Amino acid sequence: MSPSTDFQNAELNSEPVSNADRPTRLDPRRISIVVACRNESNHIRAFVDSLLEQDLEGIDWELIIAEGMSVDGTAEYLSELACGNSNITIIQNYSRIVSTGLNAAIRSARGDIILRMDAHTEYARDYIKCCLRALDRSGANNVGGPARTRARGLRARAIEAAYHNPLSTGGARFHDESYSGYVDTVPYGCWRKDTLLRLGLFDEQLVRNQDDELNLRLRRSGGKIWQSSEIVSWYRPRTTLVSLFHQYFQYGFWKVCVIRKHKIPASWRHLIPGGFVLVNLALLFTVLGLAASDSQKATGKLFLEWAVLLGLYAAGCLIAAIYSARRYGWQLLIYLPLTFPVFHFSYGLGFLAGLIYWPFAGTQRPQLGNLFEGDTR
Repeated sequence: MSPSTDFQNAELNSEPVSNADRPTRLDPRRISIVVACRNESNHIRAFVDSLLEQDLEGIDWELIIAEGMSVDGTAEYLSELACGNSNITIIQNYSRIVSTGLNAAIRSARGDIILRMDAHTEYARDYIKCCLRALDRSGANNVGGPARTRARGLRARAIEAAYHNPLSTGGARFHDESYSGYVDTVPYGCWRKDTLLRLGLFDEQLVRNQDDELNLRLRRSGGKIWQSSEIVSWYRPRTTLVSLFHQYFQYGFWKVCVIRKHKIPASWRHLIPGGFVLVNLALLFTVLGLAASDSQKATGKLFLEWAVLLGLYAAGCLIAAIYSARRYGWQLLIYLPLTFPVFHFSYGLGFLAGLIYWPFAGTQRPQLGNLFEGDTR
């Protein structure tokens, strides 16, 4: 049995690979860590600290940060950081979006392995070595860890709790912190550089969903994506419902662009919020139309059916809120019932906006304003 098969079987059975099978240290190599960031003054120091604390023994590494014209002090901090460390390079990302920044960093990278990190995230000390081990031993083309979170404050913790509930995420595997195995996508990613060059890098038309789109291309070309529960990082979720709405509205809007490009969704769960919002809008306008036509009996019947539908949805959100509060803390119950609808309706409205906009859009990335592509951090 091959080492990669041993690794896969051990991961799928949630058992560690024996010490006898593990290399005591990784072979020397050059890796390029790429980051695209903009206006991350609240998180950049914690990110850098967790990066510089990585166990990088035996690894020749470089960090390339594409700085997106920040106006909050992030650029000044990174400039000072690079002056004191020859392994760190800062490049300018004039387009200010993630995909262009990552592509510029990848093109200038000297490593044969590309490891993407995010400034909104903190990483376990062995994160990089676990990524390299998984890439070597899984046989996959892209590897990463599950989407763990670390929140401060009641509102952010409520968003965190809802984020890990299947009612919000549709049961996506990368939300399962204990799962190891093949997946549709992983947060961030670790690839061999020639894999990314063969795929054509990230789609620079996309302001959001560029990770999902790249992973969809990888899988459609016959590649595989591996998630290892040993790869540990903690993402900082949004802290307000307004910023959460903004974030998921953009995800829904740009998801339509991805689907139009590939003629198929990466997962059918991506269609459900848009369908739910569409049904509710159709019922709303039908009720208003019947009321305007003075058809009281038909109006009352349809309104009652719609109320039952919304009641069942509200009951589902309440049950999910109780489930999440039981796991993450009962004090979150005051915020959780409203958090789930924000996830659903923001994504669904963004998706419907995309259905209206993208059929008439050109081939170049449009300039749409803050609601559709602004910074939501």
